[in-house]
Amino acid sequence: MSPAIKCLILLAVVALFFVTELIPLAITATAGAIACGLLGLIPAKQVFSGLSNSTVILFAGMFVVGAAMFYTGLAQAIGNKVVHLCGTGENSLMFGLMVVGTVLSSVLSNTGTAACLLPVALGICSAAKIPASRQLMPLAFACGWG
Repeated sequence: MSPAIKCLILLAVVALFFVTELIPLAITATAGAIACGLLGLIPAKQVFSGLSNSTVILFAGMFVVGAAMFYTGLAQAIGNKVVHLCGTGENSLMFGLMVVGTVLSSVLSNTGTAACLLPVALGICSAAKIPASRQLMPLAFACGWG
C-alpha cells in the first residue's frame, strides 16, 4: 500500500474520531501523530518535534493560565469590572478591553497576553450580552501595541 493511501486512511479515521468524540480529542490527536510515525509516514524523530518550539510551549502555558482564569471566575470578575467601568456599549467595551490588553502586554509577552485574555474577553462579552466575535480582533491589536 502506498504512503498516500495510508495517510488518507489515517486521516479519515482521525477525522471520524474528532467528529464523533468517541475518545477525548487530545488522545485522538496524540494517537494520530504516533500512528504517522508507526506507519512510516514521517520519521519517528519528527513526530513531536514541533512541540519543542518555545512558542508552542508559551501558548500551551498561557492557555492553561487562561483556562484557570475562566475556571476560577477571575475572567468573569474582570469582565464584570470592565463592564461596570465602561458600560455595555460595544465601542466602550472594545476600548476597555483594548486598555486591559495594552497594559498587560506592556509588561508581559504579547502572544501570551492575547492567549490569556481570550477568556477575559469572553467573560466581558458574556457580562455585557454582546457577541464576542467583534471584540477579539481589537484585543489582538491591543496586545500587539503593548
